[in-house]
Parts: sequence; C-alpha cells; structure tokens
Amino acid sequence: MKAEKKTVIGYVLASLAVIAADQALKAWVVRNIPLNAAPAQQLPLIPGVVHLTHIRNSGVAFGMLAGGRWVFLTLLAAFCVLVVWALVRRKLAAPWERWLAVLAMAGAIGNGIDRALYGYVVDMFELEFMHFAVFNIADIAINVCCILFVLLMLLRREPDKTEPEPK
Repeated sequence: MKAEKKTVIGYVLASLAVIAADQALKAWVVRNIPLNAAPAQQLPLIPGVVHLTHIRNSGVAFGMLAGGRWVFLTLLAAFCVLVVWALVRRKLAAPWERWLAVLAMAGAIGNGIDRALYGYVVDMFELEFMHFAVFNIADIAINVCCILFVLLMLLRREPDKTEPEPK
C-alpha cells in the first residue's frame, strides 16, 4: 500500500509540474510578447527551428472547431473522469500506460484552464522550418503522450500462452 501511495503522489506531482510549467510560460508570453507578434517581436529559441510568438486559439489544432469552448470543457471533464476511473479500476496494467494517461490528462487540464478562464488557449511555439500549428506545453504533453500510448499499444507483445492444450 505504501508503494501505491508513493505512485499516486508521483502522478500528482508530475501533473502539477506539467500544468504549472504550461501556465507559467503562457503567463510570461502574454506579458512579454505582443498578441500576433510581428517577426521582430518574436523570441527565437532555436534559430531556424522554433521561436516564441503569441496567439490565441479558440479551437483545436490549426484553429479547427473554433468557438467550441463548452464542448472542449465537457470533453475535458469526460476525459479526466475516464482516466481517473481507469486508474482506480486498474484498467491500465503497465506503468507506462498509467504515466502516459496521467500526463496527457495534465496537458488537457492546462489547456482547459485557459478555455475556462478566457475562452481560448494561449499558444507560443512556432516551428520555422515547416508550416505547422502553433502550440504550447500542454499540447506537447497531450500529443506526445497520446502518440506514444498508441504506438506502444500497437508494438506491445502479448505474453506467451504456452499452456498445454487440454486432451
């Protein structure tokens, strides 16, 4: 029981770290980079690769489904209930399944905070080498965890069932 309590504390602390980093960077961007910043006002992170900008996104990737604030918040609540239910009912067997679900949920909560408070999400990372959606830390957590979850599920080997057949 003690190890399980430590794991739960780990989930909570990791989630809080993702949410805090996401919210802190969003607040910094709002204070320091003008909305829809011109190239001269953007902050290079890795020249030629990525810079910080400041946009508001009321939709999902590439602004699709703009204005769906309450739909997104409802889906967030359902996703959080599903993840907590899966953890409590032990539906996620492997530790990586649990960690990826928890961290994806943390990212969703980070964006959910923006949607609940402002009706939009603050995005700031813009790739320079290709046209791609501008994104934030929460988006990274959601997408990386979900992609890894699917890939690992597809690549997972089932345990050998070498039981002798009944005669």
